Amino acid sequence: MALQNRNLEHSTKVVVVMVPLPAQGHLNQLLHLSHLITTSGIPVHYAGSTSHNRQVKLRLHGWDSKTLTKIHFNDFELPPYNSPPPNIDHSNPFPQHLQPLFEATMHLRQPMFHLMEQLSMNVWESIPEEEKPFQVETNDILECMPSKEGCISKEMLEFLANISKCLGFESGWLYNTSRVIDGKYVELLEKLSLAMGNNVKHYALGPFNPVVVKSECGKNRNDCLKWLDEQVDGSVIYVSFGSTTSLTDDQNEELASGLERCGEKFIWVLRRADPNDVFAEANRVKRPQLPAGYEERIKDRGIVVKDWAPQLEILAHPSVGGFMSHCGWNSCMESISMGVPILAWPMHSDQPRNSFLVSNVLRIGVLLRDWECRGEIVKSSGIKNAVKTLMASDKGIEMRKRAKELGKAVRASVVEHGVSYLERDAFIAHISR
Repeated sequence: MALQNRNLEHSTKVVVVMVPLPAQGHLNQLLHLSHLITTSGIPVHYAGSTSHNRQVKLRLHGWDSKTLTKIHFNDFELPPYNSPPPNIDHSNPFPQHLQPLFEATMHLRQPMFHLMEQLSMNVWESIPEEEKPFQVETNDILECMPSKEGCISKEMLEFLANISKCLGFESGWLYNTSRVIDGKYVELLEKLSLAMGNNVKHYALGPFNPVVVKSECGKNRNDCLKWLDEQVDGSVIYVSFGSTTSLTDDQNEELASGLERCGEKFIWVLRRADPNDVFAEANRVKRPQLPAGYEERIKDRGIVVKDWAPQLEILAHPSVGGFMSHCGWNSCMESISMGVPILAWPMHSDQPRNSFLVSNVLRIGVLLRDWECRGEIVKSSGIKNAVKTLMASDKGIEMRKRAKELGKAVRASVVEHGVSYLERDAFIAHISR
C-alpha cells in the first residue's frame, strides 16, 4: 500500500506499508519486496503481529541482516485465539491449524487504520501483491490443468471471500514473477483490464528474492552448507516441503526409504509445519521420527536437517542439482532463479498448478505426485525412480540444462535494463508520481 504525505520532513512524499498474511511464505515474500523498495530510497513500514515480525527477521536469508535497519517494523498485538495442533486433519492437506490465526488478524484493521492516518495526510493507494500469476479462463491456458478440488479448506475459502470484499479501489497488482517466466499471462491480464475499461496496472517485479546470495563464512555458517562444500557440483538433491506442510509418519517412512535406496546424495529438511506462534508453541509440536539407525546408514551420502534451513543459500550452492519441493511459489521462484530443476510434490493451495507450470509448461521439472492421486501414499519406489530420473538420466540432463538457461534469463531480468528491472522502475514511478 503506497501512501503520499505532503507533511513528511524528508524529501520523499511516498511511504509504503506492507501488511503480510501471517504465514512464513507471505512474511518472507513481502520482506524481500520491502528490501527491493528501500533501495529506491522510499521508506517502508512492515506491519504485523509482534511474534510474526520477530519470526521473519530471525529467518531472513539472502540479504545482509544490516538491511533490516532500513525497514520500519510496526508491532501489533493479536487478540487471544485458540490454536489447534498442526495438520489436525490429514484428509485435507491444507494447513487448517493456521485458520484461527488468519481470523485473528482481522482485528488488526483498527491499529492499521491508525498507522496509515499517522503516516498519511493526503491519500493512499492499495496495490495488492500476488505471489503467483492469475489463472485466466482462455484458450491460451493449456489443457489438463490440475483441478482446484482439495486445494483449500472450506473455512479458508470463506475467509478469502470476505477479504475480497475489500477490493475494488486498488490501482494495480504486483506479481512475484518475471515476464521471462509468465510474460504471456501478464499480458493477458493487461488486455483483460483494458477490455473491462479500467486502468489497473500490472507489475511483474520478481523475483523478489535476491538472485545473488552471499553465504555467511566462519563459525556462523550452517553445517549443511559446509557439507555441500565437500560435494561434487550438481550431485545433491535438496528435499524440503516448506513451512506449512507436515507429512504423515507413514509418508515420512516411504520418503526416507526412497532417498536411501536412490543412491544419490541429498539434504533432507525434516520438520513439522510451523505452529501459529513459532516461539510460544514450538515445544508442543511433535517432531517427526526417522527409522532406527537411518542417519548412521546414510551418513556418507546424505544429511537430515531438523531445524530451519537456509534455503536460498542451499539452492544457490553449485553442489545442488535438484530440488524435491511442495512447489509453494516462493520455493518455485527461488529454485528457478538459481537455475535448479524441481521434483514437484504439490500439497495444497496454489501448489498443484505451480507444479503444472514447472513440469508441463517450463519443462524444468518432474511431477512426482499427480494431484489426482493426492490421497495416496507416495511409495519409496516411486520416489527413488523420480530422483534417479532427475539426477541420473538423459531426461534429467535436459531438464537441468533448461533450468540453468531459465535461471540465467531470470537473473538477467533484474539487472540494469532487464525486463524486471524496468518493471520495478515503472512501479516506483507510479507510486511516486
